[in-house]
Amino acid sequence: MTVIQPLISHRGARWPRSLVVLVIARAVNRLGSFAMAFMAVALVEVHGASLATAGAVVTAFGVATIPSRLLGGWMADTVGRRPTIVAGLVACAVAQLVIAASPGIAGALIGATLLGLAYEIYEPASQALIAESVEVERRPQAYGLYGAAMAVAGVAAGAVAALVGGIDLRLLFVADALTCLCAAVLVLALVRDTTARGVRRQRSGPSPWRDRRLLTMLALGTGFATAWILSTIALPLTVSARGHDAAATGWLLVVAALTTIAGQRLLRGAAARPFTLIRSGLVLMAVGFAVIAYAAPLPLLALGSAIVALGEVLLLGPPIALVAGLAATDGSRAGYLAAYGTCWGIAQTIGPMLATGLLSHGVPTVWLAGACLCLALAVVTAPVASVTFTELRR
Repeated sequence: MTVIQPLISHRGARWPRSLVVLVIARAVNRLGSFAMAFMAVALVEVHGASLATAGAVVTAFGVATIPSRLLGGWMADTVGRRPTIVAGLVACAVAQLVIAASPGIAGALIGATLLGLAYEIYEPASQALIAESVEVERRPQAYGLYGAAMAVAGVAAGAVAALVGGIDLRLLFVADALTCLCAAVLVLALVRDTTARGVRRQRSGPSPWRDRRLLTMLALGTGFATAWILSTIALPLTVSARGHDAAATGWLLVVAALTTIAGQRLLRGAAARPFTLIRSGLVLMAVGFAVIAYAAPLPLLALGSAIVALGEVLLLGPPIALVAGLAATDGSRAGYLAAYGTCWGIAQTIGPMLATGLLSHGVPTVWLAGACLCLALAVVTAPVASVTFTELRR
């Protein structure tokens, strides 16, 4: 069985070009990824849909992202990393244009479903390519850099959304399509898929769904992703409930992005154990949630957001790096990453319904529920990891 490597500092070594290009391309793509946040609003304001109908369309998108991730893993391990990344980005662009050009709700539903089916194709291939571009001990920092770039681009995306959305909500989807195509061009021109032939030769291997280690990580990842979804839905409502204007949410996102960048140093600890970092991240998120639950002044809300962002740093890079190391061959790595990544599709499907139900009992309820979920995961992480990752290697 594959032995999990320790997380070791890369000591300032230069990143390979493929990783740098992937980070830049993902940041460019992220600049337009705000469109889905406005899907429900666009359906209501442009097409006159009811809130229930708009919610059903968004749910259809979330459900479709689950097979999308699995399709992306299969494609990456079959035809190669770069072709899969480009195909996924182009498919997303086409689906976004379908939504923008849709004359009614039915067309928007078709476009949203198509977008969901294409939305996650990119991820397993890009994550596998990152794993194969750097040494094992540098993977957590590489995935952390990827996440930091997305956080920074996400803040800039808010400004773009405010500018474009003020003209016509449908233009948001056009802008998103353009960023997808720009990212595809960057990858096609500058990323060399050196693993494609080897991947096709090694495609046989154990199914990730029969690997108890992967299923353990999937359960932990689903819990974390659900907590994260709760926070993203609750944050703007919390800011409004505490008497602040919408701009305050933007400032909190800036604080979170800056914290994410600064927090990358936490991934440079020599010989750090991945599950120690994961437990620490869960505890930090729980603390941040508890602060936000009762914070009213903006500085306290900013403090809570910073603590949550620091926890997210430890819950993004290390788990993905760990999963990337579970695959027995390069040819099965994308499949493992795809299986693990379905945790986000699951969370995106159940999270919104759970969040709205909790919010009906008051704003603090959703944050405290998220904190309890994170603490419960932190408590079970140590014994579950000890049994699953130790006994299976004997």
